[in-house]
Amino acid sequence: MAPPLLLLLLVPLVAATAPCAHPAHPSQPASCAAEPVLAPERREAHGGGRILDITHYYREDMPSWESGAGVGQFLWLPASMRNGSLANNSEMRMPTHTGTHVDAPGHVFQHYFDAGFDVDTLDLDVLNGPALLVDVPRDENITAKTMESLHIPKGVQRVLFRTLNTDRNLMWKKEFDTSYVGFMKDGAQWLVDNTDIKLVGEFQRPLHPFMRNRLFVRCSFQ
Repeated sequence: MAPPLLLLLLVPLVAATAPCAHPAHPSQPASCAAEPVLAPERREAHGGGRILDITHYYREDMPSWESGAGVGQFLWLPASMRNGSLANNSEMRMPTHTGTHVDAPGHVFQHYFDAGFDVDTLDLDVLNGPALLVDVPRDENITAKTMESLHIPKGVQRVLFRTLNTDRNLMWKKEFDTSYVGFMKDGAQWLVDNTDIKLVGEFQRPLHPFMRNRLFVRCSFQ
């Protein structure tokens, strides 16, 4: 009977100390008479600010490609504890290019798609690590002249380009806006020919201006 007794003695100890085990656990009231107020904290900084989460929070009114109605409902609760289920079970359905995302090689290249080049084939060493944030002149797309003026040092492999799209808060507008700025073909080619950049990120919108030189830009980055 000793093992069961030991277990019974340990359970109250764990229960008493659990709320303090991790800052994600909300504090419990001193009295059992008061209901705890649960308020999850959305953490956007990790490791003392060494890692910053800049992804967009998914919303039903988040813009969707070539749509004026936004993303719409994307989250359902087919199993709910309030309705008698043993657990809450969510179901999510949305396009893979919703909000903050990375494009797979097979996105616009059929031969890559046929060969199975999905996002899980991307190099994690490229996707993770320090990144340089650069401000792009607000009155222009990213051309070769723009790239040259940014003076991005050799050796930099990851760059986030902050453009006019950020100032316009395009990701907070429900209707898809085709007037966003992005890379022009010569800007993409200049980056490939003159820098060590392997990862390109742009705020708010795709890398290319709407349809104008979409395929040319992606071919340059290939």
